[in-house]
Amino acid sequence: MSSLSAMSKRLEGKTVLVTGASSGIGRSVAQEFARTSPKDLKIILTARRIDSLKEVAEEIKKELGEGVKVLPVKLDISKPDEVANLIPSLPEEFQDIDVLVNNAGLVKGVDKAPEIKAEDIDVMFATNVTGLIHMTQAVLPIFKKKNGGKDGGAGDVIMIGSIAGREGYPGGSIYCATKSAVRTFTDALRKELIATRIRIIEVDPGQVETEFSVVRFYGDKSKADAVYKGVEPLTPDDIAEIVVFAAGRRENVVLADSLIFPNHQAAATVMHRKS
Repeated sequence: MSSLSAMSKRLEGKTVLVTGASSGIGRSVAQEFARTSPKDLKIILTARRIDSLKEVAEEIKKELGEGVKVLPVKLDISKPDEVANLIPSLPEEFQDIDVLVNNAGLVKGVDKAPEIKAEDIDVMFATNVTGLIHMTQAVLPIFKKKNGGKDGGAGDVIMIGSIAGREGYPGGSIYCATKSAVRTFTDALRKELIATRIRIIEVDPGQVETEFSVVRFYGDKSKADAVYKGVEPLTPDDIAEIVVFAAGRRENVVLADSLIFPNHQAAATVMHRKS
């Protein structure tokens, strides 16, 4: 059996929940799961923009047909009550989640202390840290009941971290702090769940070209484009392939921690730009 068909078989029948699925890495992750296991898969797409989610669902259906069932759900992960209501409000056939991809996250501004805006600090922590923790806690009880609770249950929590969680850089102090919090939470969680078959996986991208930079510059596309001048950043698909690869390993194999750079990058602030 080829490694791709083995992976496809392992993912068959699973239910995958992806946060921040309306664009960028989240959108690509949903598409990659669907392409890898197109026969029998359920995908729950969550984000604030329901219209974009419906577009993603439609694209997947058009490309892969009825074998993949896609459910778009409007969710603002920064609101704890919305997260708490998410799983109880899902149709029953979608409630038995097997894989959670914690992808929702954002960066706002490039201000340095003491000029950092209070609302930027709040939204980054509420989304990137608190939202991710609430989402993880909502799904873990489902994982713990898998296989009748044998071996402490099963399932995958996949965190989309960042190189920013490993090193701080000027103008990114709050974003770096949020991603560092995710990294430490993930590390602690892996240790807490050591007696289970629940896999805790972190994927840390370097520079990826998405709408992410547009959000950072409050919608200024020209400033966002300048970030990628003279370099070839990663694409969301590059990260999606690694996420799906991690979820498609044999149950005993945990791709615990991976850092992915484009070829021109060697650290958060070490890049080679072609003139």
